[in-house]
Amino acid sequence: MQINRLFEIVYILLDKQIVTAKELARHFEVSSRTIYRDVDTLSSAGIPIYATQGKNGGITLLDNFVLNKSVLSEDEQNEILIALQSLTATGYPIIDITLSKLSSFFKKENYNWIEVDFSSWGSNEHVKEKFEILKNAIINNKIITFEYYNSKGEKTNRKIEPIKLRFKAKSWYLKGFCLTKNEDRTFKITRMFDVKLTEELYTKKHLDEELIEPEKNEVDNLINLKLRFSSSVAYRIYDEFDKEAIIKNKDGSFNVDASLPRGVWIYDYILSFGTTIEVLEPIKVREVIKSKLEDIINKYK
Repeated sequence: MQINRLFEIVYILLDKQIVTAKELARHFEVSSRTIYRDVDTLSSAGIPIYATQGKNGGITLLDNFVLNKSVLSEDEQNEILIALQSLTATGYPIIDITLSKLSSFFKKENYNWIEVDFSSWGSNEHVKEKFEILKNAIINNKIITFEYYNSKGEKTNRKIEPIKLRFKAKSWYLKGFCLTKNEDRTFKITRMFDVKLTEELYTKKHLDEELIEPEKNEVDNLINLKLRFSSSVAYRIYDEFDKEAIIKNKDGSFNVDASLPRGVWIYDYILSFGTTIEVLEPIKVREVIKSKLEDIINKYK
């Protein structure tokens, strides 16, 4: 990644004072022409870097240059370190190295004050491997294939151009252009299996967030629910619903007005609360829950 190479070039120059383009090219395994382009990029960004010709020539920084005083304010330094620490949660390549180097640049000893981890408890190596494939596919513009199960359990084989990973409502989603359906789609990552990275490259295009259509039978619109919970699940209520939607009753129970995506998943979600929940409205959802409970009772007769 160019951004990491640029930071490391500055780091090397601060450490060694002067280095030839050939030495840097050999270190980064790129051409000398690429190194000179990097020098131009750094110079345009305000870094006092220059190259000299001759026997003792090379690439160097102006004397007494200190990165943390010349380019960024104290607040900007802290914001960069926080952003990099957040990126570690996605397994972004060599972020730890970059974070360590920048903390040295900025002379920050206590930068490691926050830890972000989006993985669920008990996540296994298969989950990490899946994210590694998706990360590499997005960064390197490579097409992926996978099996996908929708909310009804129907399986389809997909081939997509991945664009972006998104974390929302406690779940990870992948946005991209589905070559199978020939349209922009969003996929829930937990429903993606046998994810494979191909060697096919694609040109990354602008993703129109407004036009993206979620996978069919996924989030298409919302249903308004009125729910009542017993006091024993207060911890879960405040975890999963907005505080403004929760009303605590005098007997200790809770009423919750919730707007959730339509789909068959909603019934399993409601039933996951067991005897601690009652659906007050809408009546149709209440009747479906009643029917499912009767089916459960029949299985145990």
